[in-house]
Amino acid sequence: MVSYFIDTSALAKRYISETGSDWLRATLEPATGCRALIARATSVELVSAITRRERAGALTAVDAAGARGEFVRDLADEDMVVEFGEPVAMEAMRLAECHALRGYDAIQLASALAVNRAAVGAGLHPVVLVSSDADLNAAARREGVSVEDPNLYS
Repeated sequence: MVSYFIDTSALAKRYISETGSDWLRATLEPATGCRALIARATSVELVSAITRRERAGALTAVDAAGARGEFVRDLADEDMVVEFGEPVAMEAMRLAECHALRGYDAIQLASALAVNRAAVGAGLHPVVLVSSDADLNAAARREGVSVEDPNLYS
């Protein structure tokens, strides 16, 4: 079973139609048997991203409310959340300094690395980071994490 660690830039594509949405939705279909993991910070970032698009007029109030509601249901039913504790915070600080990442991107990568270490340590397949953020993807590759960018799929 493949585990995907999905950052906010990619997860938004599940709820808002844009480049890469079809690929992401197909990849995360329950029938694929994959596991989707997110950082706790993603829940805040995603609600913010949807709301900001609504306020900017890119989404209607109905579409935004639907996207937020669908995400909250998925969060309760499907997604496995990686909590943000001291070990992740310490790793995120190192990553922010080493790769000049934005704060939440450093948290995303630190969370992905923690999950990946646990998976590999348990004899499972390495985790794949799914992100549309070029800086985050480059840092993840430098840290030895496999990356998928949904923007590469029409």
